[in-house]
Amino acid sequence: MRTQVGIIGAGPAGLILSHLLHREGIESVILENRSREYIEKRVRAGVLEQGTVDLLRSSGVGERMDREGLVHHGIELRFGGAGHRIAFEKLVPGRAITVYGQQEVVKDLVAARLAAGGKILFEVSNAQPSGFEAGGQPVISFEYAGKAERLECDFIAGCDGFHGVARDAIPQGVLSVFERTYPFAWLGILARVAPSAEELIYAYTERGFALHSMRSPEISRFYLQVPPDEPIERWPDDRIWAELRARLETVPGFHLKDGPVIEKSVTPMRSFVVEPMQYGRLFLAGDAAHIVPPTGAKGLNLAANDVRHLKNGLVAFYAHNQTEPLTQYSRNCLRRVWRAQHFSYWMTSLLHTFEADDAYARKLQLSYLDYVATSASAATTLAENYVGMEI
Repeated sequence: MRTQVGIIGAGPAGLILSHLLHREGIESVILENRSREYIEKRVRAGVLEQGTVDLLRSSGVGERMDREGLVHHGIELRFGGAGHRIAFEKLVPGRAITVYGQQEVVKDLVAARLAAGGKILFEVSNAQPSGFEAGGQPVISFEYAGKAERLECDFIAGCDGFHGVARDAIPQGVLSVFERTYPFAWLGILARVAPSAEELIYAYTERGFALHSMRSPEISRFYLQVPPDEPIERWPDDRIWAELRARLETVPGFHLKDGPVIEKSVTPMRSFVVEPMQYGRLFLAGDAAHIVPPTGAKGLNLAANDVRHLKNGLVAFYAHNQTEPLTQYSRNCLRRVWRAQHFSYWMTSLLHTFEADDAYARKLQLSYLDYVATSASAATTLAENYVGMEI
């Protein structure tokens, strides 16, 4: 089997890359270890930055997003018994976010690739990239439908997530790892109930952080800060709703609607970056190269930005015989990655309670929240990062 770009992983990074390359006349094959049904139902991110929306729309896969996505022009910070709206339309005119689930983006991209004759092999196993060092012949060996297969290619894109094989295939000593773990996790639920507010609510309380979000007019998404090793079994539905009410019903007149919980899980919080994001003809993109806490809603958006840079480099190589854009791939991506890392760290630190904090630290936290809520310059910093900075 032969193609120009071999892509490991059919998440947002791999699918967007394959779609963008197809529009430029560059062939690719995607290898995915899960089934199509699994990746199209896997609930992950749900907030698209303006730049990601523009990318999907301009590349021809934004029709359903424009029809069904929920455009938001602000978020609410809730603390100290009051809600404070961060108004994107005033602070960053012309830029907004769109609430549209990652699984919906994946469905749209899979449908587009298959309709265009694209090749996606689902349920492959034992994928292993090799030959990507300078002067080598890149190849991905794998098993598919019970047979050993080889995909020869010019370049390999590792879009297979934090636990994938691409990053581990790079020789030891090449990559520098930067990481931080947080002393809490998020308990997330999907509930079949209409949202209780029109925009996302980020709530800081003495009991811990809570987030009110949504996926559609009928489905709500909620998160609670919990201990990092919290067993999901300790959170029956009644306890979840009681804790959400305690953390969100803190302003006059707000009532939290509840309904059937259709999914729940506990997600650890970490920050992680590897540098460089490339070695020879192997390029890492998305979660394979970096992880951010979900507080800043940056994961999927960073993946889209990575593959936009990679697409540009590959187009320069194939259309103009230029290699410089590909050699600069990591540098170009990491500038935005580190901006998103800082914003996600800042939002996480601002809104969560830390057991190690004393009364003085809590007062500082509330003071800074008040500053963000009342200062136009501080609120603009939050808004421009949240909707996505153009880097």
